Formats: sequence, C-alpha cells, structure tokens
Amino acid sequence: MSQRILVVEDQPDNRTILRDLLTAAGFTVLEAEDGEDGIAMALAERPDLILMDIQMPLVDGYAATRRIKAAPGMATTPIIAVTSYALAGDEAKTRAAGCDGYIAKPFSPRALLAEVRRILEPG
Repeated sequence: MSQRILVVEDQPDNRTILRDLLTAAGFTVLEAEDGEDGIAMALAERPDLILMDIQMPLVDGYAATRRIKAAPGMATTPIIAVTSYALAGDEAKTRAAGCDGYIAKPFSPRALLAEVRRILEPG
C-alpha cells in the first residue's frame, strides 16, 4: 500500500502540480481546497504526511496545523509547509505552528520530493 499524502492547497493549479508529482513518485494523494477542509480530511483520513499551504481562505495553514497537531492521535503526523511566504522568519513561524518541514514556492520538484522522502523514510 502506498503512503498517503494530504495536499491542503487553495489554488487548483498548485494542487494539480503537487498531485501529478506525488502520484508519479508512487504516493496516494488526497486533496483539500482550504484549511477547514484540510483539518476535516486530516482527522478523517489520518494521512502519512500533510503538505500545507499557509495562505488560504477560511482557516490559514498556521491555524490548521495547530488544530491538526492538537487532535488526539495526530501530534506525530508530519506536516510540511509549502508556501509563498519566504521572508526572514517565515520558516520559524511555520515551525512554531507545528510544521515539521518547510518548502518555499516556487519549489523545485526534486527538492520537494527529497523533503517528503526525508520525513517519510527517516534513517
């Protein structure tokens, strides 16, 4: 069974790029269009990894990450921020919210897959 990755991203083009990249690498991809749907899907589906956009409608990625990590049994679910916030201090803010990794947009597909694998296949 392939590992399941939840992509929480409000931009359809970005979701398509991530879905195509991850499925080509052998992962199963679940998708949510905003932070609220991302929280609900994370809690219902219990994915192996979550790729979380930060700037989204309804609930931003910081709040969504905090709510997911606070839910019973979800504290160790890895979350990687995939965001256009790339100024000094932005990575620290994502980590303070509970993210385990950080990828700035626009991202290198190779770098994103390397980060996903680093988190999913430790050792």
